[in-house]
Amino acid sequence: MNTPVKKNDQLTVHIEDLTHDGAGVAKVDGYPLFIQGGLPNEAAEVHVLKTLKNYGFAKLMNIVEPSPFRVDAPCPVFGECGGCQLQHLSYEGQLAWKENMVRNVMKRIGKIDAPVLPVKGMEKPWEYRNKSQIPFALEDGQVLAGFYQSKSHRIADTNTCLIQSDESDRLMRAVKEHAMELDLIPYNEETKKGQLRHLVVRKGRATGEVMVVLVTKHAKLSKQDAIIELIREVEPNVTSIMQNVNSRNTNVIFGDETNVVWGKAVIEDLIGDVRFEISARSFYQVNPVQTEVLYKQALDYAQLSGNETVIDAYCGIGTISLFLAQQAKQVLGVEIVPQAIEDAKRNAELNGFTNTYFEAGPAEEVIPKWYKEGQKADVLVVDPPRKGCDEALLTTIIEQRPKRVVYVSCNPATLARDLRILEDGGYKTMEVQPVDMFPQTTHVEVVTLLERKL
Repeated sequence: MNTPVKKNDQLTVHIEDLTHDGAGVAKVDGYPLFIQGGLPNEAAEVHVLKTLKNYGFAKLMNIVEPSPFRVDAPCPVFGECGGCQLQHLSYEGQLAWKENMVRNVMKRIGKIDAPVLPVKGMEKPWEYRNKSQIPFALEDGQVLAGFYQSKSHRIADTNTCLIQSDESDRLMRAVKEHAMELDLIPYNEETKKGQLRHLVVRKGRATGEVMVVLVTKHAKLSKQDAIIELIREVEPNVTSIMQNVNSRNTNVIFGDETNVVWGKAVIEDLIGDVRFEISARSFYQVNPVQTEVLYKQALDYAQLSGNETVIDAYCGIGTISLFLAQQAKQVLGVEIVPQAIEDAKRNAELNGFTNTYFEAGPAEEVIPKWYKEGQKADVLVVDPPRKGCDEALLTTIIEQRPKRVVYVSCNPATLARDLRILEDGGYKTMEVQPVDMFPQTTHVEVVTLLERKL
């Protein structure tokens, strides 16, 4: 294998960019080297660890010229924990990199020439998560809790996470300290023994309500009363204590059975003026401050006057749908998960909306059916999973030709791919607005406006 560098080479490189998981990228005669801990615009001495045909990996040994945006990461387990990738990059630097990354992806993958606006960031880019999913483990008789190390199922043990809520930290510490005496022995993935798999904490930012979910291997909680007492003592704002039973040998967090241990089955939160019920397994954006920014941007791009019919594909529990319903004549939401549709109907009823309709099924089948029934969209909103829109849905949009499409994406690469298809099908990308939903990480959400060409 002929590569410009070999294993164990020591060299000085110029780091140009970051990968999607936060590693620095340097090129030696066009050959990419991935360097964990490196930042763009840095000169660094590196030690080559491994070379493959098209790329290699190197260890950062010494920073010769640091980035002007380099800072000391405040978290003691940064670099070990896989939750954050960019704490060593100032927040100004994070926003600049994300804007540049979105712009490059638009041009490289989608050949899209629309303006990419500066990223809408947070005033306080810490403690923003309203949901924490905390794994537990038992190692040499010691209970560990925290988050998984990068690309592993080993836990980076910690007592504090700087991007989650204080409530989550307090509950994590308390359960870790008392797990053994409460018979919540951490589950072992290899031996399949133990009880406690995850502690999930959800918080309604606007209401202050807190839900605690114990994800366990077995249904029986032998010391249930003591568990309830501890949780309520540690966190007086707890209004819901749930148990989810996951007896399967799987890496998936939740099982199918969820029961109320104490209090209510749901907590409530508000996005803007719209109230939502959140159950243990509901999908709900984890950054409530930026969710409002994101949805207001989608609403702005929808340009609603009150006379429009809006279709919301991938509507989930109706979060964007109900935001749009405040200014639309009617909103039709479709989602393939039946339980999410039931949640959406309940949330519409909770807020007194009478101009919404939700149906379960594949969007690419339901939307053409609606058109045949005379329900034609003036505006179509999509907020798909990371893999992007189903190809059949893109074909449906092109065939049904709504005036405007508002595309909300958590993956700029699949967004750019889908924008290219929509542009080739008769749409023009007018504007691309990134929103920083996940500070300290490489992830960014994007809202895009497309208009039908005449």
